[in-house]
Amino acid sequence: MPFPTALLPVPLAPEISLHLVDGPVGLFELSGGEFRSDEPPPFWAFAWAGGQALARYLLDHPRTVAGRRVLDLATGSGVAAIAACRAGAAEVGVTDIDPAAVAAAHRNAAANRVTLGGEPDAPDLVLAGDVFYSPTVAPRMSEILRRYRRNSAEVLVGDPGRGYFPDRLFDRVAEYAVPVPAALEETETLVTGVWRMR
Repeated sequence: MPFPTALLPVPLAPEISLHLVDGPVGLFELSGGEFRSDEPPPFWAFAWAGGQALARYLLDHPRTVAGRRVLDLATGSGVAAIAACRAGAAEVGVTDIDPAAVAAAHRNAAANRVTLGGEPDAPDLVLAGDVFYSPTVAPRMSEILRRYRRNSAEVLVGDPGRGYFPDRLFDRVAEYAVPVPAALEETETLVTGVWRMR
């Protein structure tokens, strides 16, 4: 890890602890204040609002995942995947374009005494938190999630109203006021929905 983290409880899901940046630090401060296209910023070092909302929803509604094969797409810290394990999923896999995020998710899973795998064959449920954050990423994520949906997977997304979220494709199933670091989001709370793809 290029910077120190601490094992901290997730604000909206304190049953789960993650290795996170501790202190008032923004995303790009961890990468020297600049974006480098060859190295993704350390998204995994924060508990983003969408992932927290998904985790809370799964912990409160364990029937959503019980006995199912789950994929946490763009896992980041792995918070939603860990919640799926805790809620009784049969198998939980994680993927992310950043290998450091996959490593962080496995490290966080070990800290919570659960085990994650790779992408399951034909997942029953696909989770995606905070994936609609830019105009280039959003259409690609929509297509990936729609492909899973066409293959009969249920798709749940956590999103705090980012500008590129395609709400026309989803129905909201829950909403939470999620505590977030002000240094990251310029506010201390984000109202965040959990959405099911139509």
